[in-house]
Amino acid sequence: MNHAIRIHEHGGPEKMVWEEVPVPAPKPDEVLVRHGAVGLNYIDVYFRTGLYKLPSLPATLGMEAAGVVEAVGSEVSGLMVGDRVAYAMAPIGAYCQARTIKADRLVKLPDGIDDKTAAGMMLQGMTAQYLLRRTYPVKAGETILVHAAAGGVGLIMCQWAKQLGCTVIGTVSTPEKAELARAHGAEHVLISGQDDLPARVKEITNGAMLPVVYDSVGKDTFMASLDCLAPLGMMVSYGNASGAVPPVDIGILAAKGSLFLTRPTLATYTAKHADLVATATDLFSVVLSGAVKIEVNQTYALKDAAEAHRALEGRRTTGSTVFIP
Repeated sequence: MNHAIRIHEHGGPEKMVWEEVPVPAPKPDEVLVRHGAVGLNYIDVYFRTGLYKLPSLPATLGMEAAGVVEAVGSEVSGLMVGDRVAYAMAPIGAYCQARTIKADRLVKLPDGIDDKTAAGMMLQGMTAQYLLRRTYPVKAGETILVHAAAGGVGLIMCQWAKQLGCTVIGTVSTPEKAELARAHGAEHVLISGQDDLPARVKEITNGAMLPVVYDSVGKDTFMASLDCLAPLGMMVSYGNASGAVPPVDIGILAAKGSLFLTRPTLATYTAKHADLVATATDLFSVVLSGAVKIEVNQTYALKDAAEAHRALEGRRTTGSTVFIP
């Protein structure tokens, strides 16, 4: 028996359907994974609405899950039936009870991390890792800005950046989320729509402004984020929660201080298996040490995924959300 959440056309959460699907047999380079928990991420919304292109329809949504290997292909080495594994940013299709996936897209889970925690942290945690350690490697003593600081990636970034010796300025949408961000390492928390972001950053930094801004909001915050940067600062635009950033005249980067702009993705940073393993290993290390706590604050049955999408888009979630198949 195998069920999946699929869409037959793009649109709202009501387009998501709970359907019975076959249990696939693994190809020579694949394994069959029985999911114990599945992660919810904003990229799932982008695929559902059609902002991001799907290979074909109907399609099973979802980019992240954790579970147990049930079968291995004839050419697979390093994984065995019974191994606990997790993945993120594999080919879309995680919203199901079981699926096949290429073995080189999986990482083994350490004993100290359960399926629910893994499904709540793989995509978001590895995103935090590459942003803080590779896109702009933060240094102790720096002040940085993290948008959506009470979200899944945001809460991990606040904790991790503090552990690395940074002062974190976070933005959130409500006073309740502000308290959550503060509890997870954000020293200064600003509320979107109430605080003048560049002015408050100038005040907090005594006019120095910032070496980096990590922006997952997109259209609504892009220009204000640029205005928070010091000369030669880096704008890291890694999400579109408020909508895609419109075309930009790159001359504005010169005018605002020879700024750098990048639009990174986890898929690129983990395309090589060695990079995937290194990214996940770094994440597992900070979680097992206790420096970063993964907050799985919402849990839904997988068949109720539409309700979770409504909550996510309505900004009614904090931390991570997982589905139980």
